[in-house]
Amino acid sequence: MDKFEDLQAFVAVVEAGSFTAAAERLGSAKSAVSRRVSALEERLGVQLLRRTTRVLNLTETGQSFYDHSARILADLDEAEAAVQHEHGELRGTLRVALPLSFGVRHMCKPIATFTKLHPKLHFDLDLNDRRIDLIEEGMDLALRIGHLKDSSLIARRLFDARTVTAASPHYVKTHGAPQTPEDLVDHDCLVYSNLADPDRWSWKDEKGKERVVKVNTVLRASSGDFLANAAAHGLGIVIQPTFLAAEAIRRGNLVPILTDYEWPVTPAFAVYPPTRHLSYRVRAFIDFLVERFSGTPQWDRDCETLNARQS
Repeated sequence: MDKFEDLQAFVAVVEAGSFTAAAERLGSAKSAVSRRVSALEERLGVQLLRRTTRVLNLTETGQSFYDHSARILADLDEAEAAVQHEHGELRGTLRVALPLSFGVRHMCKPIATFTKLHPKLHFDLDLNDRRIDLIEEGMDLALRIGHLKDSSLIARRLFDARTVTAASPHYVKTHGAPQTPEDLVDHDCLVYSNLADPDRWSWKDEKGKERVVKVNTVLRASSGDFLANAAAHGLGIVIQPTFLAAEAIRRGNLVPILTDYEWPVTPAFAVYPPTRHLSYRVRAFIDFLVERFSGTPQWDRDCETLNARQS
C-alpha cells in the first residue's frame, strides 16, 4: 500500500506542479506528500525531482518514471471503471469546470439527470469564467465556449453558440433601432470585457465576408448576466450568446435587432488534457452531453420562434 500511495503522491506532484497543489488534490497534508515523494526517491536510490524555491522540474530519470507511473495509475483506474461499467455502475467523483453563466443556466438539469442515472457518482464543480489549468487544479474535464487556443487539449464539440444583438423595448422606442451594424457607432453599446477586443463587433455581410465595427461603448462588464440585465433596463444594445439572451427575449425584456445580419457563431467543447486518462465515467458524461445538446438547443429554438412571430 505504501508503494501505491508513494506513486500517487509523486504523480500528483508532477501533474499539479507543486507539493501544495498536490496535497489539495489528494486531500492530504503538504508535509505528508513531501515525505512520500522523498521515501520513493530513497527507495529507488535516484533523484526524481529537482526542487527550487519556485518550481519543480523532473530529472531525466524522473520523467521516465513518471511516464510509467502515470500509465500504471491510469490502467488501475480503467480496470476499476471497467468492472463498474460491466455492472452498470459509475462511481467516484467527476471534477468539472464550467463557465459561470452557462453552468448556472443550463447545466443543473443535465447534471441532475446524469446523477439520477448514476447515483453512486458525485460531482465537484468549479463555476468560473477564468481559464483554469485542468491538470494543475485536478479537473477531469471542462466545458469551454470559444475557439480553443490551447492545442494540447483534447476536445469534443458539443454545440455551436449563436449570437444575437438585442436591446430593451424602451431603448428601441426612445433611440430607434439601428438598421445596419455600422449604425452602432451612434448607439449606446454594452460590451463583454473578457473578449480580446471587446469594442469591435464582427458580422458577415451578404457575400460572407467578415466585417467589423468599432461600437460606441458606454459600459463594460465581465459578466454576461449583468450585461443582459443592464440591456433589459434600457442602458444600451448588447451582443450576447443566445443561451444568455433567450430568456430575456422570451419574457419581452429584450428584443432582437439587426436580425438580417449573420453574427458570430462560437463552438462549445468538452475538453480534457491528454495527460489525464479518460476514464469510463468521464467518457460516459461527455457522451451524455453530446447527446443532450445534439440538434438545435432549446434557447435557439425559442429565439427562432420569437423572430418568426415578429416577422
